Amino acid sequence: MSMLHQNPQEDFDDAALGEEFTKGTSHVVRAALLAAILVTAAVAAYVMLGQKKPAASGEILQIRVHPMHTVTSGGTANGQPVIPENYEQVLVFMHVRLHNQSPNPIMLGSVLCNITLNDGIHSSYIATPAEYERIFRSFPGLEAMHGRPLPLEYNMQPGQTLEGYTVSAFRLSKAQWEQRRDLNFTFGFRYQPVLKLTPQGAIQEQ
Repeated sequence: MSMLHQNPQEDFDDAALGEEFTKGTSHVVRAALLAAILVTAAVAAYVMLGQKKPAASGEILQIRVHPMHTVTSGGTANGQPVIPENYEQVLVFMHVRLHNQSPNPIMLGSVLCNITLNDGIHSSYIATPAEYERIFRSFPGLEAMHGRPLPLEYNMQPGQTLEGYTVSAFRLSKAQWEQRRDLNFTFGFRYQPVLKLTPQGAIQEQ
């Protein structure tokens, strides 16, 4: 048999084998892509189902602010004379509603009022119920902003809604306050993530 002789059947078989190999590779690629999609979907579903909603939810119902010039007294509680101090401050009154949406009791602890100015974030703790009431005794003209004080260190039962008023203070002038870029409140619950609430309505000035 001449070395130049070609066997058509052998050539046909080689081509067919190559074609079948290509087809098989395509099937493998499609199967791998499908498997990857299914795995990704399963992981996403597991994460979504496994995530727990926050223990607490809430909303800021009202914000009122009162800029004021403050002059401290010229003496201490013991009657010792001191130099009076003059400064500007802004009182931030808040009306809030909180809800325990978890199946367990949660403890409301500290609450911070946070404002963002050009030099960064400034934070102030809200007043305790006793401090809140003392403000209205000291400044009767603020009575229009008085309400039931928000309790602190309060144990909220599952499904319970808590509503109350409070106030925080910043040593700022009215002009500085008006230059703020953000205002929000962070509510600390014991052994739970912090709840951050931002006022949605207009801020009223008194």
